Amino acid sequence: MKRSRLVAGNWKMHGSRASIAALLDALVKENPGSGCVVCAPFPYLAQVAERLRGGAIAWGAQNVSEHAQGAYTGEVSAAMLAEFGCRYVIVGHSERRQLYRETDEQAAAKFAAVRAAGMTPILCVGETLEERDAGRTEAVVARQLGAVKFENAVLAYEPVWAIGTGRNATPEQAQAVHAFLRKRVPAETPILYGGSVKPQNAAAIFAMPDVDGGLIGGASLVAKDFLDIVRAART
Repeated sequence: MKRSRLVAGNWKMHGSRASIAALLDALVKENPGSGCVVCAPFPYLAQVAERLRGGAIAWGAQNVSEHAQGAYTGEVSAAMLAEFGCRYVIVGHSERRQLYRETDEQAAAKFAAVRAAGMTPILCVGETLEERDAGRTEAVVARQLGAVKFENAVLAYEPVWAIGTGRNATPEQAQAVHAFLRKRVPAETPILYGGSVKPQNAAAIFAMPDVDGGLIGGASLVAKDFLDIVRAART
């Protein structure tokens, strides 16, 4: 079965109504087609949903609560996201794991909540520099993946040491981990690489046989860069 190609932009905590309007206008004008997702901060989801309505570009959220409802001030449930028409939700991002101490168990609960609401999780796994230097990369990503009942989802390998640092894994390093992960998920699962992907290195990374696209951070905030990366994923 042929795996789909996917490029997802993670805007993180960036943007304003004006800047997001300009970015979306540029993306819609170019009409990159299917296989393109933008994941926006919660306050701008309605703006994104309205602008992308009826088009081929999908949209998603960057996080979700593991709880269905209740006294959880500041949290957003999967049902709330689904009601807006959200299709994808990032789960287990390294910044959630590192900065907010989210555990494998929390990531698994969020993953299940997203699936139960009919959306597609983008599950992130990846090792720190210390873990890589200690030769623990495969053990770490296997543990993170093993915590989840993985099905009907997207997997993203994002080495923590390559996120926002300007340092990225070589295509061969990315391929090695993707090949390891490929054996542990359904054959049709898209596996994305995330970690300082730019127009200059995207084609080389996406040429690897087990890399199906990217989870893009900073470059997704610049329309031309993001569109160049989307095009690289299709060649």
